Amino acid sequence: MDNRWNEIIYKIWSPMYDKFFNSGKFLEARKQIFQGNMFTNHQNILFVGVGTGADLELINHRELNITAIDYSNEMLEKAKDKFKDSSIHFFKMDAQNMSFNDNQFDVVVGSLVLSVVPDTDKCFKEMIRVLIPNGKIIIFDKFSPKGKKLSPLKKVIRPIIKLLGTDIGVSFERLYEDNKEAVFVQEDTPIMFNGMYRKIVINKSI
Repeated sequence: MDNRWNEIIYKIWSPMYDKFFNSGKFLEARKQIFQGNMFTNHQNILFVGVGTGADLELINHRELNITAIDYSNEMLEKAKDKFKDSSIHFFKMDAQNMSFNDNQFDVVVGSLVLSVVPDTDKCFKEMIRVLIPNGKIIIFDKFSPKGKKLSPLKKVIRPIIKLLGTDIGVSFERLYEDNKEAVFVQEDTPIMFNGMYRKIVINKSI
């Protein structure tokens, strides 16, 4: 995967994205991710890879200071159209190379983005960089099984899945190991498909 290919793929995906990823099991999973008091009023919150704005529909966005980025023009335009009367700031931006300042946001949300970007580690490091000390990263994504290798079938189909704009072989454990001096895991909960999709909440060290 690279950014140019992702632009093409998500231009194709954009008209049907909500039908697949904002309905049924995925909608229930998103509701589970954002249940409870995840945010407090006037926090500065960044949504990385906001897509069509599916997550924004599940929170009280009017009382929060929200910035949302995506690399796909088509996905971003759908999100803007949904929230055209809101105060949400939308930007086209590469999640692997954000133009925000260090320590700028209280909360960073990464929903189905780490498995999409060409360089997962670079994206994760950027999410950490723009987060304030003791701030929180909320992740909803699919990862390879903990402590296990991909099955032979998944190894075979992984390159094909990548052509569709996502990766089924990202290891959160490796990602965390490479960045554990900067962050620590507060929550790691299996959400759907036998734990393939997980909710992970991470705090940035002070």
